[in-house]
Amino acid sequence: MTDENGKRPITYRDAGVDTGEGARAVNGIREAVRSTYRPEVIGDIGGFGGMFSAAAFKDMDDPVMVSGTDGVGTKLKLAQLLDRHDTVGIDLVAMCVNDILVAGAEPLFFLDYVAIGKLDTELVASLVSGIADGCRQAGCSLVGGEMAEHPGVMADDDYDLSGFCVGVVDRPKMIDPTSVTAGDVILGLGSSGIHSNGYSLVRKVLVEGRENELTLPRVDLGGIALADALLTPTRIYVKSILELLRAGIPVKAMAHITGGGISENLDRVLPDDCNGRIVRGSWKVPPIFPLLATEASLSDDEMYRTFNMGIGYMVIVDPKDAPTAAIALREAGETVSEVGEIISGDGSVVYG
Repeated sequence: MTDENGKRPITYRDAGVDTGEGARAVNGIREAVRSTYRPEVIGDIGGFGGMFSAAAFKDMDDPVMVSGTDGVGTKLKLAQLLDRHDTVGIDLVAMCVNDILVAGAEPLFFLDYVAIGKLDTELVASLVSGIADGCRQAGCSLVGGEMAEHPGVMADDDYDLSGFCVGVVDRPKMIDPTSVTAGDVILGLGSSGIHSNGYSLVRKVLVEGRENELTLPRVDLGGIALADALLTPTRIYVKSILELLRAGIPVKAMAHITGGGISENLDRVLPDDCNGRIVRGSWKVPPIFPLLATEASLSDDEMYRTFNMGIGYMVIVDPKDAPTAAIALREAGETVSEVGEIISGDGSVVYG
């Protein structure tokens, strides 16, 4: 059909944006989103803004809102290569909620942003199902988000994820790293693998040129395929840590081990006059890390400055509280090791 000048109308769909597919995608994620709702959620999916009641704060003396935002990084390229999209949403939630947890905050609600070259209802449903899974693991509600189609900017099968989390902690119960002192014990909580950092390097040394080998079981990984090891989602520590805090066990500081590895995350919670001394060999390092070190010819120092090395979260406690804290965390399902101690120093991470 043409107008009076003989020109055919050019619709939004002709320009590459299919609003009908967008509506179908929203319907496809509706139940996954609803499955995350806490009692404080007001309204339903599809509104112009996510609403959350402040009733969660009613018993607090001085509620402090804690927020965090993050993405998944180039791990997404591996998911796209393997056409596996159901776990990277867990990574997205984990990167945000584990960060705000360091302050002792309980995650309350989460919003996501999905940028995609061409909307595909099944793909979006798979991505959001992973995000919803992560929210359920963290006990927070997925109250909103955005699906943005970017024709001409992104390839049809390309996408990116980002997220935003808000939590709350009562100010008198906030974790205060200034209380850390020489003699304190560092407990390490086992990671599920590489988590979501360092994948530009991972892809360069383990994936590029080896695409046909990714799904083959490997002896050096204990019979696990490299694809499975690399796409294992980031562990979410929220419920275990909140149980520890609610049990009244004193925690002086915590660190989420992300980009920069142990060396450049533990130091973020160290006083200027203290060092964190980490004892290599005090925990079992998953086989993916020695494989990476060999293939990339990286020194131990560089590995510990890049990857979590099997420790995804750290908890610093007084030595008298360490046994009780370790037992509580193990009972909550964590793999716990005493990985080091606090010594006098200059705010650095050292190894012994």
